[in-house]
Amino acid sequence: MNAVTLFMEKYFVPVAAKVGGQKHLVAIRDAFIATLPATMAGSIAVMINAIIRDMPVAFNPDYRASEIPVIREIIGVNGFVWNGTLAVVGLIFAFCWGYNLARAYKVNELAGGIVALSALIQGVAFSYRNTAEISLPQNIVDLINEQAAGAGISATTESLTAAGWGWLRLGHLDGNAYFTIMILGGLATIIYAKLMLKDITIKLPDSVPPAVAKAFTAIIPAAVALYSTAIIYFIFSRTIGADGIQVITWVQQTIAHPFLRLSQGFGATMLVSFLISLLWLFGLHGPNVLGPVLSSIWGQAQMANVNTFQEGGMQAIHDAIAAGNQEGFRWVSGSFDAYAWFGGSGGTLSLILVILLVSKRADYKTVAKLGLGPGIFNINEPVMFGLPIVMNPIFALPFFIAPMVATAIGFFATQFGLVNPVVVAVPWVLPPFLMSFLATGADWRAPIVTLVSFVATIFIWLPFVLAANSQKEVDFD
Repeated sequence: MNAVTLFMEKYFVPVAAKVGGQKHLVAIRDAFIATLPATMAGSIAVMINAIIRDMPVAFNPDYRASEIPVIREIIGVNGFVWNGTLAVVGLIFAFCWGYNLARAYKVNELAGGIVALSALIQGVAFSYRNTAEISLPQNIVDLINEQAAGAGISATTESLTAAGWGWLRLGHLDGNAYFTIMILGGLATIIYAKLMLKDITIKLPDSVPPAVAKAFTAIIPAAVALYSTAIIYFIFSRTIGADGIQVITWVQQTIAHPFLRLSQGFGATMLVSFLISLLWLFGLHGPNVLGPVLSSIWGQAQMANVNTFQEGGMQAIHDAIAAGNQEGFRWVSGSFDAYAWFGGSGGTLSLILVILLVSKRADYKTVAKLGLGPGIFNINEPVMFGLPIVMNPIFALPFFIAPMVATAIGFFATQFGLVNPVVVAVPWVLPPFLMSFLATGADWRAPIVTLVSFVATIFIWLPFVLAANSQKEVDFD
């Protein structure tokens, strides 16, 4: 064990620390965190609608929330909250990404956010065109072409076409835009930042107010950055996109979808669980280091679930999963929280309970009592560094095994339809069983799955806590 520890300390920890501190990865992690005020507000709206609109249907199929006064109005208000948050979360993330990336380069953050947001909007479809094959008599065709042409509707005897300009496609403004934002928004912001650092800017006299001077200073770097991404969009429209496909759609299909499909595999979920435990074992905050991966892949899957659930309820989620259209996923970022990370990363709430029940060590019991309150709200730093679990050879093995077993239980329960997928992004500080209940759209089976995972991890931790009884105690006095 000592040899393995020394090897990891020499080769793994320095690399992981560099990755965790890499400024671009830190910026993207902070960008996802910065969207939380909006995503949590939108998720609360979806959660309330799930409770008052969708949950009662499971017990009374004749329940119609849209016909009940007050309930109907609450659902409508929550719809407006969703419109301004999750429906356009891509716009919010674009600004946050540019802002945090510019801050990493120590240049004007506000201009960086604007540049990234503009780079996204450049590639959004401003028009639509839909054609339906339908047989129409000539007199109806003439009537449509004469009276509805101004509305963008035209017809032939074999088809009906609706077209228009000036319509922003919501599918380009929500979580589907994440990968395009990270690539092109990041490129634009980096170009802007590099030019700012080289001082290729407009110089104004000192007498000009600072706010005005900062705005003018950013003009040349921002213009060059946005022209660079505009040229990329233009070249794409004349080559790959000649048939009308947008960059955002193409990136989603060719880059995002393969990652999202990979995220639904058992091996990928096990690998993430293992790596987070490994990082924590050496004192590195696993979810923070892997935050860009968790947020950009499983987080995007969760946003897709939340939006699909808001629009069509749980049936729409199941239909999307069956269709494989990337609008519904079985396993998302919140699934780890719901079924494996009770008490924090590694599911340490079960360890606290085992220590309180069977440990004979006063030092462990002291830490467990101190860590119980925070652990209920999924904060486990007191346990991680107080027992400690970090660099503790006795607890290393169960710290790997317990969360992986819990993840497997949640994964297969969701995979086989024993519980609904996570469809609501609930606050991570919610107590475990309440969290899984609300995250799955108020599925009463979810807390049972969490309980099974919790009990399983108790039995995994039990022999190791008993073995630790024979070790020398640490005196806290």
